[in-house]
Amino acid sequence: MSGSPDDFPPAKKQKLTTDGGAICVDGDAHEVILSTGNGLPTESDHCIKQPVISTESTVELISATAEHENTTQNSTLTCKEKQNDGLQLRTDDIQDQSSKIHLGTNVSELDVGITEFLCNHPGISAIIKQRYSDFIVHEVSLTGETIHLTSTELPSEEPEDKVTNDETVSVLDREVQEQLTELATSEDKTRSVEIPAGEDKQMRQNIHKAVKTAFPMFETQTDVRDGQKVIVVNYKKSGGKDSRQSSCPEWPANKSKLPYCRFVLYKENKDTMDVISLMAKFLKVKEGLFQYAGTKDRRAKTSQEITAYKIHPKKLSGLNNVLRNIKLGNFRYVDKPLKLGELKGNHFTIVLRNTVGSDEDLQRGLNSLKSKGFINYFGMQRFGTTSVPTYEIGRALLKGEWADAIDLILCPRTSNGSSERFRHVWSQTKDPLQTLEATDSRCSIERSLLRALQKSPKNFQGAIQALPRNTRMMYVHSYQSLVWNTMVSKRIQTYGLQPVEGDIVLPSHSGQDLRDEEPKKVQPVVLNESNLSLYSIYDIVLPLPGHDIVYPANEVKTWYEMYLSKDGFDINNLQRKNKDYSLPGAYRTMVVRPADLEWRTFLYDDYTIPLALSDLDRLENISEPKSCPGGKLCAVRLSFTLPSSCYATMALREVLKTDTSPSHQITLNVT
Repeated sequence: MSGSPDDFPPAKKQKLTTDGGAICVDGDAHEVILSTGNGLPTESDHCIKQPVISTESTVELISATAEHENTTQNSTLTCKEKQNDGLQLRTDDIQDQSSKIHLGTNVSELDVGITEFLCNHPGISAIIKQRYSDFIVHEVSLTGETIHLTSTELPSEEPEDKVTNDETVSVLDREVQEQLTELATSEDKTRSVEIPAGEDKQMRQNIHKAVKTAFPMFETQTDVRDGQKVIVVNYKKSGGKDSRQSSCPEWPANKSKLPYCRFVLYKENKDTMDVISLMAKFLKVKEGLFQYAGTKDRRAKTSQEITAYKIHPKKLSGLNNVLRNIKLGNFRYVDKPLKLGELKGNHFTIVLRNTVGSDEDLQRGLNSLKSKGFINYFGMQRFGTTSVPTYEIGRALLKGEWADAIDLILCPRTSNGSSERFRHVWSQTKDPLQTLEATDSRCSIERSLLRALQKSPKNFQGAIQALPRNTRMMYVHSYQSLVWNTMVSKRIQTYGLQPVEGDIVLPSHSGQDLRDEEPKKVQPVVLNESNLSLYSIYDIVLPLPGHDIVYPANEVKTWYEMYLSKDGFDINNLQRKNKDYSLPGAYRTMVVRPADLEWRTFLYDDYTIPLALSDLDRLENISEPKSCPGGKLCAVRLSFTLPSSCYATMALREVLKTDTSPSHQITLNVT
C-alpha cells in the first residue's frame, strides 16, 4: 500500500558501480527530480542530474520522479491527501473529468484509477523503450511453451500413409497419383491431368471420389478424347462453394486433413494486425484467413504463433524476402486454427537504460516484485495515447449516445500534425464529405466512420456499427478497465492486502481474468469466516462490470453501484438490446506475481548497441551483449513471465515508483 512521504529515506547520488554500491550517472546533464519512494514530492527530495537522452525518435520514459502530478488539474496531491480523498464518488468529479477531455489535456495514471503500490521501497529512475529493441516479447502457449523463431525452413511434404493406403484412393494407380501430386505442386494452374476411365460407370465414380478425397483442390469431369472416355482433372475455379479453399489451390494433397499452416511470426516495431494486413496484401488473400491468440506490443521485438487457412508455407516463406522487419518460420501443418485467448501468457525481456539510484534500492525493488508481485492494473496502453481517452468513447457507446461517441472519435487532439487537420474540419463543419477529403488514408477508423456518415448523415448508430467490432469492443472494454482500476485502488486503500469477508475468488483459480469476449459460466466463491483463512490476496478477484457476474458481498459492491450510477448506469440493468454492448462482465485477479524473474546489470556508452538478443539475432548468430568496462551509463536487463492480459509496464511501475502515462513521461524527456 502507499505510505506517507516520511516513510522513505531520501535518495543518494553515488558513483556508478555494478557489483555493489549505487547505480548513478555523473557528468553534464539536465535536472530531474528523483522520488523518495512513493512517486510524490516532499521537501526532502533531492535533485539528481540525468544525462541528455536522444529524441530523434519517439522515446518512452519511465522515471522515479517526485513530480507525480495530476496534469489535468495542474495540481499535485500528497500521499496523505490522496488517501484521505480516497474514492470520492461525487457528481462534480465526473463533470470535471468530462470537461478535461475537451480542454485537450492528456490522460494520467490518476485519471484511470492507478494510484497505489504494493510496497513502500524507494524507486529508481530509468528509461524504458529508449529503443524498441529494448522490449522483447515471446508468447507462451497454453502448454507452457515459450514461442521462439528458430528456423525458416519449409516443412516436410512427405506423403502420409493414411492417404496412399486409403481404400478410396487405392483405385488410383501409382503413376496417376504421381501425376496428380506433380499437378498439385505446379505453379501452372492451367494444367490438367487425364485419367483413362473406360466404360465401367462405377469405376468412373470411384475415380472421381478418389481424386476429390486425396486432392480436394481439384475438380473432375468425364470427357471423351480420341474416342475414349477419360476423367479430366483441373484446379477448381474461383467462386466455388469453399472460397477460402479455392483461393489456395496449391495446398498439398496429402494434407487435406490438416488445413492450417501454423507458424511463428517475428516482427519489429509493428502491430500484429498491421503485419497481418501486410501479409494479406502481398499474398492477395483476405485477412480473415489468418488467426492469432493475442496481439503483441508495437514498439518491441515480438514472437508469436499465427495460423493461416490453406496458405502454402512456400508462399508464407516468400514474404521473408519482401517484408521488412518481419520474419516467418517454424512452419507446420495443423488441423485447427488458433483462437483469441489461447495462450498462457507472455515472456518479457526488457532493458531499463540510464538507471539512476542506489543499487540497494534497485535490489529491494526487484526482490519485492519477485516475492510480492504488483497490482494487476490495466496499463495506460488500454486507455489510448491521445487527449481523448478510449474510455470516454466506451462510456458514450454503452449509454447509446452515438453522436457523442462520433464527436469524441473525430474531435481535435492536442497533436497539431498535418494528419490531424481533418479533426478541425469536422469540429467546424460537421460535414462528413469535407472531413473525409481532408482525412489521411492511414486514419482507417475515422475514414470508415466518415464514409458511413456520408451515406447516411443522421444514422449515427449505423455509422458506429460500420467500425470493426474489435475497435468498438476496445472502447467499451476501456471503460470497464477504468472502473476496475478505480475499484482495486479503493479496495487496497480501504482493506489493505488481506482477504476480508465478502471478497470473491474463482474456483480452481488460474490467476487470470475470464474475458467477456468469450464468457465462461463460473460461480465465484464468497469468502466468509469459515473459509477466509484458506485464501490470500493472490486469490482475490474483482469483477469488470457486466450483467452476468457476481459482485463482492461487502462494501465493494456499493462502490461499484455509486461509480456506475454517477455515469448513468444501473448496476442491475446492464443488458442492452445491441448484443455488442450487452457485456456479461469478467473477473480479474487483484495482485499478480511474475514468474522466472531474473535481472542483470550492464555498463555501456552507446545507447544504440542492443543489450538483449532477439530471435532474429540468434538466427544470425549475433554474440551475446557484454558489459562495457568503464562505461559511463548503466542499464538493467530484466526477464520475466506474466499471465495473459497482464501489463509489463505495471510490473515495472512497482519497481520504479512512477507515473507511466505518456503525458508524464514527456515531461522527463528534457533536451
